Amino acid sequence: MIRVLIFKFFFYMGTIAICIIFLPALMLPQKVMLIGGKILGYWIKICLYLFLSVKIKIKGIENIPNERKFFIASLHQSLFETFFLQTVFDCPIFILKKELLQIPIFGWHLKKIGSISIERDKVSRENLGFYEKIISAKNNTQRPIIIFPQATRTDINDRQKFKKGVSKIYEKLKIDCVPVSLNSGNVWPKSGKMSLNKTITISILETIPAGMNSITFLEKLENNLYNELESIL
Repeated sequence: MIRVLIFKFFFYMGTIAICIIFLPALMLPQKVMLIGGKILGYWIKICLYLFLSVKIKIKGIENIPNERKFFIASLHQSLFETFFLQTVFDCPIFILKKELLQIPIFGWHLKKIGSISIERDKVSRENLGFYEKIISAKNNTQRPIIIFPQATRTDINDRQKFKKGVSKIYEKLKIDCVPVSLNSGNVWPKSGKMSLNKTITISILETIPAGMNSITFLEKLENNLYNELESIL
């Protein structure tokens, strides 16, 4: 599909260009690099609209707490949310797999913005200090932490169980959780063809308050996100 090829060309070339332009920001305060992250978020929106006629709808923006700290737990189906959610929330701190930090130039940017990495399914010295890092991030910044409880991009029809790590984070941080459901896989799936003339809906659900039993929290989070996904498919 010609339009998809054009989209991919401009999106990836633009992403590379933005990363190169912001290379000097590696030597500057972190807030400068965070501006680059937001620009990338708006760039993906522009490319989706111009080349694929894809619109973005955000529901529940009023559910974002402005007066207290929180962390975000979002479904993950596409590259889209890893870029665009930086424009919805205030420069979130991403929890991501360590391999992403090893990508030349892009990985340097991820480190600069304070991303917290983890080696999946591994016991390592770095993983042992993982929870201390997220607690430190919570205590030392107003930026929210964001985690994808499915741990990887999944098919939009996949209803796999969430990883227990998100409940551990909830338990350690002792702050409210903002669940985010979305249907980006309808447009930009992990595998298969991209779609045109559709709408990506991002649903920001009511917060899950701190203090729940971790098992109860995990069940509630999973049910709320998947139920909302069914309503926006």
